[in-house]
Amino acid sequence: MRDHCRFITITDMVRCCSNSINPGDKFQMNNNRLINRHGFRAILFIATVICSIQMACSAAPTKEEQPVQPNPLPVVINSPVLKVMTLNLAHGRKDGLNQIFKSEGAIRRNLEEIATVLDRRGADIVALQEADAASMWSGGFDHVALLAELAAYPFYENSHQASSWFFSYGTALLSRTNLSGVMHHTFKPSPPTMNKGYTLGQVRWQAGATDPVLVDIVSVHIDFSRKSVREQQIAEIRETLAGRGNPIIIMGDFNSDWFADEQGIRALAERSDLHVYRPDADDLPTYSNTRRYDWILISKQLEFISLEVLPDILSDHSAVAAEIRMRTSGDSASAL
Repeated sequence: MRDHCRFITITDMVRCCSNSINPGDKFQMNNNRLINRHGFRAILFIATVICSIQMACSAAPTKEEQPVQPNPLPVVINSPVLKVMTLNLAHGRKDGLNQIFKSEGAIRRNLEEIATVLDRRGADIVALQEADAASMWSGGFDHVALLAELAAYPFYENSHQASSWFFSYGTALLSRTNLSGVMHHTFKPSPPTMNKGYTLGQVRWQAGATDPVLVDIVSVHIDFSRKSVREQQIAEIRETLAGRGNPIIIMGDFNSDWFADEQGIRALAERSDLHVYRPDADDLPTYSNTRRYDWILISKQLEFISLEVLPDILSDHSAVAAEIRMRTSGDSASAL
């Protein structure tokens, strides 16, 4: 949900520092008032927070919309069911406080656990958020490329909506088949929080006896800090959707609850004629066991067979997996 560089609270700082000092491990005091290694860790932690805030305010925005060169027509997914999945990777830190305190080895092991789950679920397309390219603050290697290799996804696209000398990350798509019409979009900057945006790609799906259709797949990350920013970003998504005639699946971290934020996920669904799985359910939390911030939205040509919030602890968010089929002409429209 909140980028780490998220704004870490004073409570977080106190908890981190207090947890690092055993009750009997007092700072040694002499004429020079020596600071032991625990004090050094506390100072490093606070310095990191200050540095993160400065970078959040000064990170240069990328181009708002960057269509890539046209890709070859995708290979057809020939199946009555399309399996999709979404996960906020939390920069590979799992449920830790901040990825900067994780070693490269620890982050790799966390991503290996994620790859195992991806392989087990066998999704055709996976949407990722807080997905890092090679970044100093998260191990110095490309997280998306590693996941694609380990989970056997030959095709992937990664948008670097937030980028600086210290980090580079954004939204991403993993796919079993090649993606066409790929678009990398960065929302209008919203300092002091980091840039957000979406990655869009198309897959070619033949669900039955009918001809294959192009389906738009979107991985999106919406701002957490302000309702007004979320409204603007939702408006940018709706502008992109306007005039596109393809069936569409939008997945990601919306930092928005169905009832708590009427201008967030709910507004996107209702104003764009999209539907979600059991929007009023209280048994599908994806963040902190209480909030449903991670959603899958589908257009009226499609319908849900199933949707599941996975129990695996892979991040500070839970992964969401769904099975989707093409609606037949005899089916009645599903309500939100």
